[in-house]
Amino acid sequence: MNPLTPDEWQALALSLRVAGLSVLASLPFALGLAWLLSRVRFPGRLLVEAVLFLPLTLPPVVTGYALLVLFGRHGALGEWLAGLGIVFAFRWTGAVLAAAVMGFPLLVLSIRVAFDGVDRRLERAAETLGAGAWRRFATIVVPLSVRGIVAGCVLAFARAFGEFGATISFVSNIPGETRTLPIAIYELMNVPGGLPGVQRLTVVALVVAFVATLAAAVLGGTAWGRRRDD
Repeated sequence: MNPLTPDEWQALALSLRVAGLSVLASLPFALGLAWLLSRVRFPGRLLVEAVLFLPLTLPPVVTGYALLVLFGRHGALGEWLAGLGIVFAFRWTGAVLAAAVMGFPLLVLSIRVAFDGVDRRLERAAETLGAGAWRRFATIVVPLSVRGIVAGCVLAFARAFGEFGATISFVSNIPGETRTLPIAIYELMNVPGGLPGVQRLTVVALVVAFVATLAAAVLGGTAWGRRRDD
């Protein structure tokens, strides 16, 4: 098999950057939401969970269109953000946003399961010693959930790396700007002589997906297998 062409390397590099930044941007919000769902019982909790998992059940194209309506230049939020110099539609930043939205449910779910596995007796003991909620979270919950958190990050990265529908609907296919690896594969499938490129990029995608899935299984095997002691 021939090596990747410069355009294919560009698509691969963009996908890696988009996936990595999407996870970094999502992680603080995922930690907070996972802790809320794991530790707090509040009205509307089921509704929050239903909204959280919408990106996994909706067609990705619908999610992309919703992002365009919200964050497009004339969208509900996009017009206001554009005034601040922040533009998502048809920019690589929009690809990051789309990837973050699609990977967010997996990230929250993985972290929540890890939080559920932390022995509550440790938190109660720390509370009796005067540790506040934030200190218990930072010194007990997070350290004991590291494997699950990392596993969630890996899964979210893999999901973001392979994102296609929401991305192409929201930011289109702009070489060097928004053409990620899945979009490049789709484009090559529709041009004469594009089959070798499709095969090369497909192998790359398979390798990334396999490594990410294997890493998540190894990291999450212990963390997800623990039971919470209430």
